[in-house]
Amino acid sequence: MPQRPPDITPEILIGDLTEELLQACLAEPDLAVDTETMGLKTLRDRLCLVQLCNRRMRAAIVQIPGEALDAARPLAGRAPRLKRLMEDPRVLKVFHFARFDVAALAHWLGIAVGPLYCTRTASKLVRTYTDRHGLKDNLLEFLDVELDKVTRHSDWSSVKLSPEQVAYAISDVTMLLPLMDRLEEMLGRHGRRELARECFAAIPVLARLDVAGFEGLFEH
Repeated sequence: MPQRPPDITPEILIGDLTEELLQACLAEPDLAVDTETMGLKTLRDRLCLVQLCNRRMRAAIVQIPGEALDAARPLAGRAPRLKRLMEDPRVLKVFHFARFDVAALAHWLGIAVGPLYCTRTASKLVRTYTDRHGLKDNLLEFLDVELDKVTRHSDWSSVKLSPEQVAYAISDVTMLLPLMDRLEEMLGRHGRRELARECFAAIPVLARLDVAGFEGLFEH
């Protein structure tokens, strides 16, 4: 019978990381990251949350207030400690469907994420026996963990998050690093690790094209 995700109580922060949490994250080689927005249109639907979790299962949710995203406020100054972490070359940032999160972080906070790893991209490279590459499907197959997606569609801009919202938001990052380990093993077995690295390197470019409004640029 599938297990539930780990019961983690995250730190809830407003606007940015604390200096102490920044230093703790910088001391780790990798970090799971996710975002929540008001919808799927990056230019229209603002960034609301940034979720983080390291291998020690220290987790945090950074709430991004609407006023922090005021057009008059310089991008680089909106969440400077989060920006420093997301751009630090020593820390691998691990996402599921990184293209969306990278675009949101760039557009709303002026963050150029790197280096990065995308478990959805890795899944598509090695799980060619299925067309189901969502996080829920990957966690169920590799780690026997079942995510509850009931709270996915909710108002993430709420000043006070409900316990259900917190549980949902943090569950998306608590198992990303173990999932990456399993996908890495499979990529190695099939000789596709280097191909995966080349794909990951292209994601920021694809995200920039998304933000700029280019669709189907590589189609005939």
